[in-house]
Amino acid sequence: MIMRIQKKMAEAGIASRRKCEEIIKQGRVMVNGKVAKVGDIAYEKDRIIVDGKPIEKKKKTYTMMNKPIGFVTTVSEGHGMRTVMQLIKLKERLFPVGRLDKNTEGLLLITNDGELANKLTHPSHKIWKKYEAWLSRPFKDAEKLKKGIIVGGIKANIKLKTVQGRTVILEIHEGRKHIVRKIFGKLGYNVTKLRRTQIGPLKLGKLAKGTWRYLKEYELRGLFHKI
Repeated sequence: MIMRIQKKMAEAGIASRRKCEEIIKQGRVMVNGKVAKVGDIAYEKDRIIVDGKPIEKKKKTYTMMNKPIGFVTTVSEGHGMRTVMQLIKLKERLFPVGRLDKNTEGLLLITNDGELANKLTHPSHKIWKKYEAWLSRPFKDAEKLKKGIIVGGIKANIKLKTVQGRTVILEIHEGRKHIVRKIFGKLGYNVTKLRRTQIGPLKLGKLAKGTWRYLKEYELRGLFHKI
């Protein structure tokens, strides 16, 4: 079976396909003793080594976490910050899907299924995420928000769900860094607290802050049906 190296890496649970491409560009991947390049293909019998360790197919694991404030969504951190992986103690090599910044809390999917991660984060699939945002003052610009906000030269399309004083619930399918905070910043509001409560059909529910659990079968079916 012939497959691009980044896809084989993703299927082995190394990271999402896009992240695997970054790892290849960094020269950390060897195929049959040679440094790999993005776009190279590999056969089933080829030996692929990442950071000195051969990859192998692994059982897929799917978990969700209620990420607390103060943790970053990386596998490892070289600047002394705490990562979400310190909260989930499993032997499998897992990674967070997408990002929630250090000061944002809420629903985070953590898995070793790189293909699923790629589909959930790639803009072409338009997976909507729901957020609750608490603002520095009562929100008065619903009509402007509904029309879409230009951030970094790109229009961010938003579904406004509810507004109650300083609290706004909205949906957005983008994953650009700090996108929700930047949207409100464009309208002159500061976000004092931000929580993600839903990714596609997957809901945070009553999961306690800082804890995690395995996804249920119906939740998995819903995710795969969505993509």
